[in-house]
Amino acid sequence: MADVTLPAAMVFVVDDDASVRKSLSRVISEAGYRVQTYASPRDFLARGPEAAPSCLVLDVRMPGVTGLELQQTLASAAHEIPVIFITGHGDIPMSVKAMKAGAVDFLTKPFAAKDLLDAIRRAVAKDTRDRGTEAREDEIRARVKQLTPRESQVFALVVTGMLNKQIASELGIAEKTVKVHRARVMAKMQAGSVAALVRLADAAGIIVTKA
Repeated sequence: MADVTLPAAMVFVVDDDASVRKSLSRVISEAGYRVQTYASPRDFLARGPEAAPSCLVLDVRMPGVTGLELQQTLASAAHEIPVIFITGHGDIPMSVKAMKAGAVDFLTKPFAAKDLLDAIRRAVAKDTRDRGTEAREDEIRARVKQLTPRESQVFALVVTGMLNKQIASELGIAEKTVKVHRARVMAKMQAGSVAALVRLADAAGIIVTKA
């Protein structure tokens, strides 16, 4: 099998100050990351998707769309990129708002390169975990889509803890038919036990209520 080298993590930098972008790009790239810089949030939003783990180093105060406003916009994306805020005009309420909204760190200029790189390492690690979780959830949802309507009904009832005869009564079908559907659900969902099926249901966003 060919050795496939994964691309280095990507760090996006959004700051309206060209000198800051240049300085940060040098520090970050020397640490082994790929870097893309943008002068405004709008330029950043116009970029293409990034497949590798990444994070965003974002200035708070910029003309037009602010860093905090960009953070709010990104929160509604299918994949929310971790954000590290940098600012020369920070205040406590601003930093609290940013952190409550999920920012990894809030650095006040001038800050040490080590502090920035430490924050980037945490952010990239978070994005790596998040991407793994999202991929797992996508895989589980794909399995759910393979279920027939009747299998989906049986799935939803099995994970509540209902017995086959109770499910049969609930759906108005024979108990042996429930057993057949249940076996197919376990196979399609790749679950070895009801406990595993419950975990899959939770990951797929299916609300489980006890019978």
